[in-house]
Amino acid sequence: MIERNTLEKPSKFSDPIFVMLVASLCCLLWGSAYPSIKLGYIAFNIMPEDIASKYVFAGYRFTLAGMLLLLLSRIVRKQKLQLTKPQWTGLIMLGILQTGLQYMFFYVGVANTTGVKGSIMNATTTFFSVVLAHFIYKNDKLSRNKIVGCLLGFVGVIIVNFHADLLAFSFSFTGEGFVIIAALVFSVTALYAKRLTATIDVLIITGVSLFVGGLVLTLLGLSLGGRVTHFTLESTSNLIYLALLSSVAFCLWNMLLKYNKVGRVSVYNFLIPVFGALLSALFLGETILELKNLVALLFVSVGIYLVNRVRSVQSSNNTPIK
Repeated sequence: MIERNTLEKPSKFSDPIFVMLVASLCCLLWGSAYPSIKLGYIAFNIMPEDIASKYVFAGYRFTLAGMLLLLLSRIVRKQKLQLTKPQWTGLIMLGILQTGLQYMFFYVGVANTTGVKGSIMNATTTFFSVVLAHFIYKNDKLSRNKIVGCLLGFVGVIIVNFHADLLAFSFSFTGEGFVIIAALVFSVTALYAKRLTATIDVLIITGVSLFVGGLVLTLLGLSLGGRVTHFTLESTSNLIYLALLSSVAFCLWNMLLKYNKVGRVSVYNFLIPVFGALLSALFLGETILELKNLVALLFVSVGIYLVNRVRSVQSSNNTPIK
């Protein structure tokens, strides 16, 4: 059990500049997953409509990511998985929900909508996180700056993904609806993961949750007839990269949530589709410095600045409502 004063010690992860750099790195890594996953589908010969095989592919990715983090925890920190029954229950539930359930909805949703709408709907993660934190934590209330900052960030996401099909309104529950549900699941489980960091090391939390969620996705995909074959140097390297980015990004993100207000960190999620669009353009040989990309980055940056402008005199750690 971690002593109470452990969480009160100063940490680099609560320094504003360090938070900005680490959160941006996480979003850059997650943004790079967009083109990497597409390249992975090609390398493994996974067809767009083959959701089951996509589950298996994601399962392999997250299971490997979890194994890497648990191995790192064992080698570097000399930590053993000596957890209480309630802690094991919490970690298993986190893995099933945050990795397993979220990606079940996400992959089906993305398959039933356009990439443009999927990216925009997925950006609702920030709104869910900020609103939920308002009701759960005493010192993370909604403010005018937060509301305006989130709206500006969302506008930035719309700009970077702007396409003619946005002008024609359409909504599918198994398409856009499922992507929104996935965003809600991620927001809720991120708050739950933050609560677990009070008594469990972040490496273990992230490692176990990714490993368990990866197993759930793998078993689900295999049971539905999905298969991942064609392991070559290219496809295997792609899978390893995706596993590494997941382990690094999720671990760092959970560290940020441990030491900071949820709203302060979650607003950086708006950078993910911006980085994703820029990196996708780079890998596809398209023009990166388009006006809409620069304008979108400006809107998102101003939104992040507004959310983080007001500095609380209280500790940066959230205090749950009793």
